[in-house]
Amino acid sequence: MKRIIREITPINNDDFFVLLNHPTAGFDFPTHYHYEFELNMVKHFEGKRIVGDSVENINGSDLVLIGPNTFHAWEANAEFRTHVITIQFSSELFGSSFINKNLFRPVKELLDLSARGIVFSEAEQKRILPRLLALADKRGFDSVIDFLIILNELAISPDKRVLCSPNFTQNHYEVKSRRIKIIHQYLQKNYSKRITVGEVAKLINMTESGFCHFFKKRTQKSFIDFLNDLRVGEAARMLLETTNTISEISYNCGFNNISNFNRIFKKKKGSTPTDYRERNMNKMTIY
Repeated sequence: MKRIIREITPINNDDFFVLLNHPTAGFDFPTHYHYEFELNMVKHFEGKRIVGDSVENINGSDLVLIGPNTFHAWEANAEFRTHVITIQFSSELFGSSFINKNLFRPVKELLDLSARGIVFSEAEQKRILPRLLALADKRGFDSVIDFLIILNELAISPDKRVLCSPNFTQNHYEVKSRRIKIIHQYLQKNYSKRITVGEVAKLINMTESGFCHFFKKRTQKSFIDFLNDLRVGEAARMLLETTNTISEISYNCGFNNISNFNRIFKKKKGSTPTDYRERNMNKMTIY
């Protein structure tokens, strides 16, 4: 059985961050999590990246920011060595009086979102890689300044994408709209039940057509698509963490029939629920 383990990182209370530069790293570390943030730059890799309920094939380079307690792994297709640069830093590094300053807001939002894992585009990788290589050679206070610059560059970059579905992690992204927050909280509590557009529109005193327009503008998704994301995310969690049957999970996540569940899950995750469970978690024990 391959276990999801907690990694004991080398960082201690006196460190701002730890940088690990491995020009010839192997990928023999099992799926794991830790209490620290982690920025991973992987070069010349061919295999699979796992972050929470996200499983993607990688052929080339990869730059990912992962929040505390989000399990992850890179699984190579064959035994070979590659260049990996890893930065780990504590979730307690930035106190509330510091991280809540206006100038630091983009970084705070980036760190909040990293609970779901964030992958950066190839163009962003090429832009950040020289900074990471330079940081590996620096010492002292200058290294701290460069570290903060890298975080800020990633925070303001438009070339990034969230990996885990919204419902997979308990550390949900911040919702700036009060009405969207009301809707999101309602869906979190009731996704297992039948939910109509009309009942949700009433929560914020809008007509159905007005609500659909408002919701799409705010979230860039239709209401039904957003709800399906939540349900599929919770289904993925159950597939990975429980022994419930597919039909039980389908029912518990609010899908009205098993064929509809299979169709939507495959559309969102690229495989059927059965294949997803067998590929990812039948080989793992979470503890």
